[in-house]
Amino acid sequence: MQRKAYVPGAAVLLAALLTACTSGSGSGGAAEDSKAGNSTASATAAQPGKYRSLSDACGAVNHSTLDSLLPGIRQITDQDQRDNAYQGEAALTYNNDRRSGCRWKAESTAATDHLFVDFERVVSYDNTVSDDDRAHEVYSSKQQAAGLPVAGSASGSGSGSPSGSASGSPSRSGSPSPSGGSSPHPGGPPSASASGSPSPSGSPSADDAQPDLQPRTLDDLGDEAFLDDQLSTSQQRTVTVVFRTSNVIVTIQYDEQPAAAGSAPSSEYMQDKARKLARQLAGSLG
Repeated sequence: MQRKAYVPGAAVLLAALLTACTSGSGSGGAAEDSKAGNSTASATAAQPGKYRSLSDACGAVNHSTLDSLLPGIRQITDQDQRDNAYQGEAALTYNNDRRSGCRWKAESTAATDHLFVDFERVVSYDNTVSDDDRAHEVYSSKQQAAGLPVAGSASGSGSGSPSGSASGSPSRSGSPSPSGGSSPHPGGPPSASASGSPSPSGSPSADDAQPDLQPRTLDDLGDEAFLDDQLSTSQQRTVTVVFRTSNVIVTIQYDEQPAAAGSAPSSEYMQDKARKLARQLAGSLG
């Protein structure tokens, strides 16, 4: 009986099939790794801000500047009381690397002066939004709350009259408060005296009508800045300067309540003092 010839092609075909399966499985794994790599590369986080910590606000204002803003401190005769006045009162915060604030106050028969300085370091928890961009959003909300127009926003009415609010110190509502929105000047001021009020007596709004003294944005301070100036019905003037540098927002609130009726603190004088302090603080941030 004739035997059938053995065809080795079947074995070759089987080997080819096994090789194809193995090759297909390997290429699939390589494609999966490549996709994972592309996914990781596309999830690049937004840039962090320049600042990773904050300075102590109570140590940020030197004695000579406090003497200029609160001249009554120099007239405190008791050395311990004077030292305490220079030290200021630290605002309550729960993370000093995120928020630091300080208050100073001085009282005399002529006037009561207050100064509040607040540092806020903004951190974005959205990987697609940088710290700087988030800080810009926070800053813009403060500018809008002060009644100043924000670029790209239809809201805001420009600069309003400093005496346009009957509630007194409306800028307080737009000022950051580390203690949850409470007034930055609780209680009465300590014993102190202020000399030579710069206010023109008998002319509560003598310089308020000057265009260059109205609430406005500032071009020479930080990345962006604005100044608000409000005069209450009781003749208390509050000058607020807010500026942003990278992801840190600094707020200065300087107010004076004259003891004599019928006179108001000078807008020009107080704005000049507040802006000088703002420039010093901006320089100290580095």
